[in-house]
Amino acid sequence: MGGSGSKAKGVWPFSGSGAAGGDSASEGNEQSVARLKSSRNAAPFVFTRRSSLYYDEDGDLAHEFYEETVVTKNGRKKSKLKRIQKNLIPQGVVKLDHPCIHVDFPIILCEVSKVAQD
Repeated sequence: MGGSGSKAKGVWPFSGSGAAGGDSASEGNEQSVARLKSSRNAAPFVFTRRSSLYYDEDGDLAHEFYEETVVTKNGRKKSKLKRIQKNLIPQGVVKLDHPCIHVDFPIILCEVSKVAQD
């Protein structure tokens, strides 16, 4: 299942550490800043997603489609549902109602209450 994680192996766009990392921490920070400024940076928000719905030949939209078939066995008629898997068109990319945070974004969001200081 899944499909929401990063598919690139060995590429972590938010950190400076890597297999070919430098000796000092400052080089790592410069690498992460350079990596974030590159064209392969990852945005913290996700505005669209790939839909899991399909259109059938009639234009109906659903996750799965079935057709009812009648099977005659020993003189008895039985109705069975047969799953349709051909001639289905994926819905494609759909816009989210509200943006979500990307699964690979390494920041924890929480509300911190202010504490009175003496």
